[in-house]
Amino acid sequence: MTYVVSESCIKCKYTDCVDVCPVDCFREGPNFLVIDPDECIDCTLCVAECPAEAIFAEDDLPADQVQFTAINAELAKKWPTIVARKDALPDADDWAKVKGKLDKLER
Repeated sequence: MTYVVSESCIKCKYTDCVDVCPVDCFREGPNFLVIDPDECIDCTLCVAECPAEAIFAEDDLPADQVQFTAINAELAKKWPTIVARKDALPDADDWAKVKGKLDKLER
């Protein structure tokens, strides 16, 4: 099992999770982070650090978020590794609880 970044991260991109990851499995896109499933060691440290509550164990993803398993795997192959915390996007707090943001994902 791996951990998956879900829709709540879109247009937020808080990077608190990156600081605690012992294996640098996060990848950074323009307005979203993903977890590389081949690198994740299932340590759970990132889950509690995410202000948007966007990270789930693959088996615990809400039914409407299951597609994010494939999205994380796909984008992890394309996006660069992020290893240090950065500022969230400027309007992250406004977007954190918004639902239905998949169309806002910048690939």
